[in-house]
Formats: sequence, structure tokens, C-alpha cells
Amino acid sequence: MLKDITLGQFFPGNSLLHKTDPRIKLIILTVYLIMVLAANTLVSIAAIAMITFVLVLVSGINLKIIAKSLKPLLFILIFTAVINVFFMKGDNILFEWYFIKIYKEGLMNAVLMITRLISLITGTSVLLTYTTSPLELTDAIERLFSPLKKIKVPVHEFAMMMTIALRFIPTLIEETDKIISAQKARGADFETGGLLKRAKALIPILIPLFVSAFRRADELAEAMECRCYKGGEGRTKMKQMKSHPADYVFLLVMIGLCVAVYFINSADFLI
Repeated sequence: MLKDITLGQFFPGNSLLHKTDPRIKLIILTVYLIMVLAANTLVSIAAIAMITFVLVLVSGINLKIIAKSLKPLLFILIFTAVINVFFMKGDNILFEWYFIKIYKEGLMNAVLMITRLISLITGTSVLLTYTTSPLELTDAIERLFSPLKKIKVPVHEFAMMMTIALRFIPTLIEETDKIISAQKARGADFETGGLLKRAKALIPILIPLFVSAFRRADELAEAMECRCYKGGEGRTKMKQMKSHPADYVFLLVMIGLCVAVYFINSADFLI
């Protein structure tokens, strides 16, 4: 299960999304999130699903990787569907058996919620972590929020903190997997017993993991100090970010799609 978590990983490539300016990509991501959260009809959410699928194809990321990233969330998706289907009431009954009643509104809302969750996770990963290197992401965040420096906001430190956190997610997952394998080799059992027993069995994993995380953080801090790292003040960039006409066309297309979703939601005959 741990190996299925791909959050924070970067997959090098030569696709349109890989070539897009990271600053424009962050703005596109914001528009995309607004578009997904604003969709509240079956037609609009179907359009979102198609847009997300097109983004995945354009990114060049293997569909197996996308499916792998959704696997850890399978329980959440099933739980969301069950809650909406069996506990949400409406006016139109589709199925009734004793005390079990399934309404059309509950079924539609389950489809909306599941599609929205999948689109959020897939679109965010494809537009951000999968196609953007940690260094590019740091530079993009710093450049976009640079006006906040005038009010003494530590923009560079904030961007660096976010990037390091994303970068260390795969490292911590790998470390957790090693600790679990080591504990299993010593006879530890994490799969049998009740909920309380399984929770107690996690203690031999969490303690070494926290120790390892603090040790890695300390080593990183020492490495940065040895290289005389003092934040973003006075630092230059080896690679300057440049926007291309295709980036702005991409942005305009996403804004247009967001506006289209808004009008679809406001159309009574499509609700």
C-alpha cells in the first residue's frame, strides 16, 4: 500500500505540461480547482472528468501511475459513495427494500462527489507534482508571491518549506516501508487482531520513523549551513523562467472552460 502512494514524486518528461512555465501552471491549477469545486451538475462534472482525462493524456504520465495514486484512496471513495447513496434522502425513490431506500438524488450526489474527488487528486498531481520539479516549484511559488515581500512576508522561506515537505514525502514513505519490513522480520504482526491491537502495533513503526525524520531534518539543516545558505536575499537563479505564447493560450483555454462550467451550472434545464 505504501508503494502505491505517489504524492510528491516528479516524473521527468517532454510533454506540453512539462514545458509549461511553472508560474502559469500554478495559476492554471488555481483555475482548475475553482472549476472542479464549482461543478454541481452531472453535465458539468462529466465535462470536468473529460478535461482531467485530456490533461492526463497531454502530460504523458502513464495511466497505471494515475491508477496507482488513487488506490490508497479507494476506501474513502467507497465510504463517500455509501454515505451518499444510502443516507441521503430525496423525492425520487429508485429502490426500496424494507428500511433500505435509495433515492435518485443520493445516487447523483454520490457520482458527483466521487468524480470530484478523483478529478481533484488526479488534476492536482498532473498539473503540479508529477510534471514540475521541486526546484521549479520553489522558484514559481517565490515569484508569484514576491509582492508580499513588501509587507515583510518570508516568501522564499515559505516556498522552500513547501517544496522540502513535498520532496520528503516519498523519502518518508520509503523509510516507513523499510521499518515495516524490518519489524516483520523480527516477528511483528500488523494485520491480525482488533483495532486497538493494530494501533499498538504501530508504535514500533512510528517511533523509529519520527527519529529518522528528525535526523534527516537535522542533516539537511547542517548541509544548508555548511553551504552558507541564508535564504533568498541576494541569490541569483541559474535558470531563468520564461513564459511562451503557448502557456498563455493554455491559461486562456482553462479560464474559458471554467466560465463554461459556471454557465452550465446556472442553466436550470441541465440540473
